[in-house]
Amino acid sequence: MLTLYGAPASRAHRVMWMLKELEVPFRHEPTDFLHGGTRSAEFLRINPNGRVPVLVDDGRAIFESLAINLYLARKFGGTLAPADLWEEGQATQWSFWAVTEVEKPLLLAACNRFLFAEADRDPAEFQQMIARLDRPFRVLEAHLAQRSHVLGDRFTVADLNIAALMSLVPLAGIGIGDYPHMEAWLESCLERPAAADWKPIRFTVPRPPAERMLASFV
Repeated sequence: MLTLYGAPASRAHRVMWMLKELEVPFRHEPTDFLHGGTRSAEFLRINPNGRVPVLVDDGRAIFESLAINLYLARKFGGTLAPADLWEEGQATQWSFWAVTEVEKPLLLAACNRFLFAEADRDPAEFQQMIARLDRPFRVLEAHLAQRSHVLGDRFTVADLNIAALMSLVPLAGIGIGDYPHMEAWLESCLERPAAADWKPIRFTVPRPPAERMLASFV
């Protein structure tokens, strides 16, 4: 049986969503990154990076949430999987796009709405990140204006990977009405029954020192 390490209030919720969509049984180890669970010697033997999620399949570990989901799509197939090599390339492309273009500014915007303690939040920084998101959001908006889903007319791992990352949008109360096709698509993705684990994500993290912030978000 597959074993997934990581609490739902982490990027592990993306993999939980995928496993539930696939209806694949798995054992869940809710390793908590906020309280040192990812720094234990036992966990570091599984993932030396000390991060969640990690999926263990037949004694072998794979990490990075979106890569895990692409692996699961290839392993179990079905309608969530790319139908051919071109779709596989597109699913990989859009997953990388989500990480490189959207995740960092969206995460920092969410930090300044609910992840940082209230005293550490910076409204100006929030607005800067919202401005930075306009370009990638317009790219996705234009793409979805021509099709109902990222790869065409069905929900796939490409939709799941992007939407799981963008679950921070409603959590942070970020308005996306200027991108109506993207807004409707995201709502439909997050309302899928298997996606329910994103809703209770509520915790705070300390604001990193300025030099670490610069390294993380530029």
